[in-house]
Parts: sequence; C-alpha cells; structure tokens
Amino acid sequence: MRKMLVLFLALSVLAAAASAQTRKISGKVTAAGTNEPLAGVTVQVKGADAGTRTNAEGAFTLTVRDNVKTLVLTSVGYTSQEISVGANDFVTVSLQLATRSLNEVVVVGYGTLKREEITSAVASVKPEDFNQGGARNALDLIQGKVAGLEITRTGGTNPNTGVSIQLRSATSLTGSISPLVIVDGIPGGNLDLLQQDDIASIDVLKDGSAAAIYGTQANGGVIIVTTKKGHAGPPRFDYSTYFRKDFVWRKPDFMTAAQYRQRALSGLYPNLTPIYTEGQYSANTDMFDSLVNKDNLTQYHNLSMSGGTENTSYRASIYYSDLEGIAQANSRRQYGARFSIDQKGMGGRMTGHVDLVTNFNKANLEGGGQWQEALSRIPTLPIHDSTGAFYTSKLTSNPISDIAQTTYLRDQSTNSADASLGLEVYKGLKVAAFGSVMRDSYNDNEYEDLNSDASLYNGTYPGGGYAYQGNTVVTDYAFTPTVEYNHEFGVSHHVNAVAGYNYQYHTETDISMSNQGFINDVTTDNNIGIGQALADGKASEYSYKEAEILIAFFGRVNYSYLDRYFFQASLRHEGSSKFGANHKWGDFPAVSAGWDITREVFMRHTRIFTDLKLRAGYGVTGNSGIAPYQSLVTLTTGGQYAYPDGVYRQTYGPGNNPNPNLKWEKKAETNVGVDFSLLNARLTGSVDVFYRKTTDLLYNYTTQLPPYVQSSIYTNVGSMSSKGIELTLGGTVIKQRDFTWKMDVTGSYTTNKMISFSNSLYQFSHLDLGGISGPGALGNALRIDQGGAIGNFYGKRFAGFDTSGHWLFYKADGKTKVPLSGITQSDYTILGNGIPKYILSWTNSFVYKNWDLRIFFRGRFKYKILNTMDLDYGNKFTLPGNVLNSAFGKYNQLNDTYEYSDYYLQPGGFLKLDNVTVGYTFRIRTPLIRSLRLYASGSNLAIITKYKGNDPDFVEDTGLTTGIDSQNAYPDTRSFLLGLNLGF
Repeated sequence: MRKMLVLFLALSVLAAAASAQTRKISGKVTAAGTNEPLAGVTVQVKGADAGTRTNAEGAFTLTVRDNVKTLVLTSVGYTSQEISVGANDFVTVSLQLATRSLNEVVVVGYGTLKREEITSAVASVKPEDFNQGGARNALDLIQGKVAGLEITRTGGTNPNTGVSIQLRSATSLTGSISPLVIVDGIPGGNLDLLQQDDIASIDVLKDGSAAAIYGTQANGGVIIVTTKKGHAGPPRFDYSTYFRKDFVWRKPDFMTAAQYRQRALSGLYPNLTPIYTEGQYSANTDMFDSLVNKDNLTQYHNLSMSGGTENTSYRASIYYSDLEGIAQANSRRQYGARFSIDQKGMGGRMTGHVDLVTNFNKANLEGGGQWQEALSRIPTLPIHDSTGAFYTSKLTSNPISDIAQTTYLRDQSTNSADASLGLEVYKGLKVAAFGSVMRDSYNDNEYEDLNSDASLYNGTYPGGGYAYQGNTVVTDYAFTPTVEYNHEFGVSHHVNAVAGYNYQYHTETDISMSNQGFINDVTTDNNIGIGQALADGKASEYSYKEAEILIAFFGRVNYSYLDRYFFQASLRHEGSSKFGANHKWGDFPAVSAGWDITREVFMRHTRIFTDLKLRAGYGVTGNSGIAPYQSLVTLTTGGQYAYPDGVYRQTYGPGNNPNPNLKWEKKAETNVGVDFSLLNARLTGSVDVFYRKTTDLLYNYTTQLPPYVQSSIYTNVGSMSSKGIELTLGGTVIKQRDFTWKMDVTGSYTTNKMISFSNSLYQFSHLDLGGISGPGALGNALRIDQGGAIGNFYGKRFAGFDTSGHWLFYKADGKTKVPLSGITQSDYTILGNGIPKYILSWTNSFVYKNWDLRIFFRGRFKYKILNTMDLDYGNKFTLPGNVLNSAFGKYNQLNDTYEYSDYYLQPGGFLKLDNVTVGYTFRIRTPLIRSLRLYASGSNLAIITKYKGNDPDFVEDTGLTTGIDSQNAYPDTRSFLLGLNLGF
C-alpha cells in the first residue's frame, strides 16, 4: 500500500510539472436555429481530458498544445460535435438540438440496431454507468442499473461465490430461471473470462419480443456482453489498478466468554451447569474473530494496449487479481489475457475478427463456511490445549483446527476462442460466419490430516486422514453462419433483415476418487492410492459424461417508415437433443412495433417532449435448461447378486420412466412501453408494463406401477404467470460552468401466480419447499398453492406463550389459542411472502471542475424474511451451545423447543447506501500521459432496515426458495478501495 501511495504522489507531481508549447483558442457556442448562446457546453481536446465549459454568453477560452487539431463539444440535450481548429484562434459553433441518442448502437439478437429502431424492452449499460467499488463478478457492474433485473450475491463478499440472476420473476419450477449470457457472440459465455476494464457494454433483452430469436435458451431473458475492441489511431496504453480492504461490519450478538460464565454461575440455566463449573473451561475465545482475516488486501491490475489503422486494429490486455476474503483460507488468485484483432480487406468489403481469451485461477475453498460453528461454539473452550495442540472434542468442533489441518483447493483454467468472417457480396447484402469454442476445466484437491477432527472421529478409519481429487471439463462449440440485408428505399423506407443457422454442442465430463486410511501426511492427496481403504475395497471412484446438441434456423426483419414507424418480426425454429422423440423441434415467433410520436406534424411545436416513443411487443421463448436424457430410459445400478458360478455381479435396471412427449416449457410475453425525453433531454426515461405466462411446466409427477417401471415421471403439466411495471429515469438536475449534478433512478414492481399444477392425467394442489436447516426437523417454510403466489411462507400463527413459556398458536379461526399439541395441518395458513414486490436504485453523480462524486443507493421493499438465526440461537433450548444475547432479552419468555411460525418472520425491506466513490482527474499537459484519475471508494456503507438478522441484501430473493436467512451467512463487510486509471 505504501508503494502504491508513493506511485500516486509521483504521478501527481509529474502531472503538475509537465509542460509543453501551448496556445489559446477562444470561441462562442450557440443553439442552431435560435442563435441563442449556450452556457455550460463542455469543450474538450479530442482524445484528451483537457477542457473547459462555456460561460453565460456561450464563450470559452481553452489553452491547448500547438499540435491540437480537433475540439469536441458536448451538452445535455444537444448533439455532440467535433470541429477542426487548424491554425484558428477563434471558432464559432452551432449545436443541433438532439431528440435522443438516436445513433447509439444497441446490441440485439444476432446484430445491432440504432436506439431509435428499438421496438422491444432493451436496456443498455455503458462503462461510465457501471457500479464502482471493484467488481467481484462482471454482473456486479450492473446490479441496480437495469429495472426488473435482480442480481443477488447470497455469498456476500466471499471471493469464491457468484451471483443469483433473475429477470422479471421466476419462470420455471425445475428448469433454469437465469438469463442466457452471451459474451462477444458466444452463447453461455463464461463470466470468469470478463474483467471490468475489458467490457464495452452490457445489453439486456428483457421481453419476449427481444429474446425470442434465441429460442429455448432465452426463457429467462438475455444478457449480451460486448468487450472492448481496438480502433484506428495511435497506439494507446491503459492501466487500471485498485487495492481494497474489507472490514467486518455487523456481527451477530452471541454471548462472550464473560457473559457465558456469568450466566453459567448464576444457576438460572440448568443446561449450562454440567458444562461449566468454577475453574473449568476458563478460556476467553472469540472464535468468530479468530476466523477473520484481518490482513486481507485485494489487489487488481489491468494493462491494455490498442491501436491500428483503418484496415487493421487490435486490442490486447493482461490482468492479475488477488481477491482475499474476510475469512481465513478464503481467496481467489487469477491472471489471464485477452486479445482481439479486426481486419478489413477487398476495399472494405471483407471483414475478419478474432478473439482469444484465457483465465487461470487458484482458489482456496477451505475457509468461508465455518461461521455457524464459530458462533455456536462454547466461548469458554480454548482453541489449543495445555500442550499447545488443537483442542478437540466430540461435543464441539474447532474451526481453527479445521482450517489448519484440512485443505480444499481448486485449480481452474478457462479458455475461449472465436472468429468471424464477413463479406459484402453486393451493396447492402452481407454473408458472414461465426465460430467459437470454450473450454472450462478445474481440479479439486482435498486432504484431511491424520490429526484433524474429521479424521480422529472417523468411524471407519480413525486417525487415517482423507484424500480426494476431482476433475471437471466443460466444452462448448458454436457455429453460426448468417446472411444480412440492409437497404434504404428512397428516403422513407428502411429494411434490415438477417437469417441464419445455429449449431451448438455441449459436453461435460467429471471424474473423482477418494481414499482413507493413510499412515502419514507426507504425500497428502498426491499419492491417493496408498490409503488402506482402497486395499479394503472401501475407496470411492466416480465418472460421468453428458452431451447435448442444439440446432436452430432463425430470421429477423426490421422495417422503418419515415424514421417514425418501426416494425420487427422474428422466428426461430429450434431442435434440442434434450426433448422427447415426439417434440424435438419447436417454433418461437415474436413481433413488435414502435411509433416515434415526436416526429409527427402535430408534435413539432410541442416544447415539453424532446422525444416520445410508444412500443409494443409479443414473443414466445422456451426453456431447455434441464438435465439431459430425461426423456429416455437410463440404466441405474441395483444390488450385487451371486451367480451360479459363485461370483457376485452388479445388476442394472431402468432408472426413470421414458417420456417421448417431453417438450420445452414455453413462455408467451406481452410488453408495452414508452420512451420519453423532456425539457431538451434534461429528463429521460422509459416505462414498461409486461405480462408473461409460462405453460407446459416441467415437474416430477407420481405414476402408477405398473404400467410404469418407476414411481414418477418428468413431464409437462403446469402453468405460472407474472406481471409488473418497470421505470427508468435519468436527468440532469443542475448543469453549470463548473458543476453538474445528474440523477438516475430505476424501479420495478412485480407479482406472480402459480396458475395450475394439474391436468387430466397428473394432479396435485400444492408444492412445499424451502427446508429449514438446523435442529428440530422443522420441515419446509414455503408453500406454492395452485392459484396462489410464489414465495409464500406457510405454517403456524404465533399466539403467545403460556405461563411456563411454552408455545401457543392460533387455530384456523384466528381466535382460539392452543398449545402445539392442539394444532393440525388444517390450522396452517399463509404467513407472508419472501419475494420483494418493489426494487429500487438511485444514483447521484456530481462533477465539480476536476472532481467527481457518485453516491449509489439500492433497496428492496414489501416482503418478509425468516430469521433462522433467531429461530435456532434465540432459544435457550440450544444451551449449552452458545446462543444470541437476545435469548435472554427479546426471547427470554420462550422456554420450549424449536418451532417454525410467523413469530420469526420479520420485514425484510431495506434501503442501503451501497457505494460512494470520489475521484480526481488531472488535466495533463504532457505528451507522455494522456489521462490520469485517482479515486477512492467505499461499499456497503449504511443500511436502513427493520430486519434483525443478517444483511437482508444477501438473503436469496430469486427462484422459488426465497426469503430464508442462513445460520451460516458470510460476514457482512464494509469495503474501502483506492484506485488509479492511467492512460498514456
């Protein structure tokens, strides 16, 4: 850190001291059509950060180097303009009023469109809008930036966990609910291959009319990531780095050793007396604190090189990151490279592109999962005994010894390559081919020392250790040839059409082995065959392989008339090896239209709306996100039986019922939206209203024996729906010469319904899920009723305690109070819902001269969370294990066993100050340094919530099992970061 600060200071001095031959350019900026002076227009040297703003008279003066040739002028509500200054010392410029960023390019299915041509619900996020604070995952960059897109990090800041993603509510009971991720045209792109400084844009296809062209992979929507490419111009180097440190923010309030001793000696709690008496177990152990890696320091470095000519351009980047978690033995170290090259030939008619990407990472997976053990461990027990060895006991674990005496490491390599070649065979007619291959491979290595708790208390080979190795290889191939036609008929009609073929092949292989009964720890898992369990026939080995093929033919047509009326239609005809013989192929159509009202004659004199566009779309997508081979009869092993020759042989039999009618789930979605811009584009936004219905839901249903050979069949039966409204707003609150304040808001409201579980052949009325972990065998917390909402908590209603502290619950009438023994299933009812109804984000961006400040809030509202930490550890029944102090306060009256009811359901809504970033951009006047920005950032800084458990932001709110907190949650942390962006 000290070296980094020295580097920062040195660069600052260099920036201030550097000088070159300069001259002054003055000018005046006016509004085209009115010739009124424009104040606050940003005037910058092209390709540099040097710049100024116009005053109230529209005048400016800018000191530049002698060799400067071009200035760039930008202003909110006006089209940016580049002007050539040559040898002139004074220039006049007229800026055209901009109705919108009409020429902004948005990536859509198998192509791009201008923003004005979009007729579907599509969101685009650029790097300047990405979240600050250092992304642990590429999708962290857009959390809260796209209305309707839920991104939840259930693993908190654990560097070895990813994110849960869901767009517009759940769409399946057993299939995939996550959006399809496409990276540079590669379907199912691996997020490990993405670094934040390599991403050019992230586009989200939210509704069915936009996503239908991807067929059965797009039921959950589509996220398209485009990485940065090279451009014609002089060579550029860009270096980005940051250092981040995490601190424990909120810690569950369990008893300290002193509190434990005090209550044990009070005689009020009999469960403590056998465990603790005066003079015994006198340690003062804070096991939670002992697990914290107080020296954690994450670092990230990315260096890119780019440049090229008009015909050939390139970009290459290399990166290194070392992500250290707040837990001991919890880290992820990775490095890799990315290279892309574009080339034109045949007078610009032929284009070629190649991407090569690689990532290597080494993860320590041992730590990060021992928090529940640490919190519940008796705090008067030591970590080490009197001899200095780790303290061990069958009654309690020792997380510190677990970390010291066991290892769990992962060595992973992820690589991808893609190439495309295009040829314009005739003006407006282009043929192209795209191919890609992606390979992800990782090795897991585990070893438990002979003296580890797990080894010492192993019932089969006590003190014999344990070794495991596993390898997984996932390979994906894709090939897509296309034909594209783009033509303008006169000045009124424009047609863009694309047709193509898509082939995808996916394979996965897994192999693993484990052994026990070692005589020493010398070779760990590197000589796994020497364990005694293998010789005794008790070692294990496993191997598996799966493969699937997807083939599709697709087409899309976009038509516009007078740049005012827009129409889009698409169709995908797709086949998948996953489905039954009678339903291998399916069709997925979509249609949408748009009307730019501001281009109508009757809107020409309207001064309120700068832009107003209506959109409407309908599309059908499918879901192939299920395991393969479920339509076929697969064999499984049975028992081993002695044959007449006396040899025992393995038997096999059918593992599932075949289903030749197995087909894709199908989602039909209608979306109506409006895009608007007010007050010369000072306020922009969009509103979308949607309704989606998924039919032919897949689930396992009970079958009759015979004629079926197994008791269940995986088949299409049910249906579910969701509807909602999404809002996106962006505005410039203040824009003055030296100060700008911009604000962005996204919000969404969503509800859902389980329409039916049944048809004429298969029926059931409800689905129970969301098992409650921990002691007590408490069953499931959630129920989905036919005709009811997804995410409902279902159970007993708390009615108080009797005089002995025993539970009382309400009967079905809601009035009669009875003990637990008087409650039956008929008394259970809906207790609340674990899915947020409202999701909000709010970004404020300020710029004052060279300073910039961004403040980002996120929130979820109107839902419940089951506080399982209070359920288990707010109960004195857990003693002599450690418990929350609330067991003697808020829950002191409770004197009974564990029971699940609405007593432990709490409001989950929260508003979080998610990030604050402040930066300073140096105005460099030297040819050596193109740009320099220093910044500091803080994340997870404050929260307003009524929820008393762990951070509600990290509680699962996607899928079907929502709103259930974890007793083993990763600690809530605050992060502080210091970073640098340097261009030269």
